Amino acid sequence: MTSQGSARRPKYQRIADALRTAIQAGEYGPGDRLPGENDLMATYEVARMTARQALGVLQNEGIAEARKGAGVFVRAFRPLRRRGIQRLAHEQWGSGRSIWSADTEDRELVVDQIEVHEEEANDRISGALALPAGARVWVRSRRFVLEGKPVLLATSFLPSEIVADSAVTQVDTGPGGTYARLAELGHEPVHFREEIRCRMPSADEADRLSLAMGTPVIRIVRTAFTEGGRAVEVNEMTLDSASYVLEYDFEA
Repeated sequence: MTSQGSARRPKYQRIADALRTAIQAGEYGPGDRLPGENDLMATYEVARMTARQALGVLQNEGIAEARKGAGVFVRAFRPLRRRGIQRLAHEQWGSGRSIWSADTEDRELVVDQIEVHEEEANDRISGALALPAGARVWVRSRRFVLEGKPVLLATSFLPSEIVADSAVTQVDTGPGGTYARLAELGHEPVHFREEIRCRMPSADEADRLSLAMGTPVIRIVRTAFTEGGRAVEVNEMTLDSASYVLEYDFEA
């Protein structure tokens, strides 16, 4: 029986609910084509805009994706589980493994775009790293792609006085990545702080992450500190919200 509350919901929401339920029940599996606008118009006796809005709801939720000229399909992509604590453990990067490997399991996360350069720190970065005005930092900007889909943009900022002439300034930082190199330089990170928020993407972020219209991003800013409390890296990450599950597992 349809409740009065559900009856008051807009038609496009009710259609989206029905499609979502069908997907969860297995009537449509990963990669299957969903009913098109014409099908939904005939089945539910609604206008094209209503049918389009219903399909748009599922796309915005990351459940479905539009393929140009082919229709809307159940998304086959399996979200990454970002293990926020385990990935930063010393035993992860200290043993030569990438911190990203804690998220991907047996899947390959590829960096398809990378830029490394030195610049003067802006006020935001100099403040986070407690640097004097005019101080310079090395910047590492990367785009990560999984199974052909861009999922993450990451930009790291590190004080030039610490990392100049080290492997951190190279495209390939070597086994264990940046944190292993900082440890070798005598600035081993022992404490991390992450700030997380959700927002809508900028036009550039939406383009670089190939986001469907209306898809939000997760913004994570991580700061790495040494034993003495010095900040040695700020990493600003932008994640496709439909591609990630954030997991934090810790003792009470």
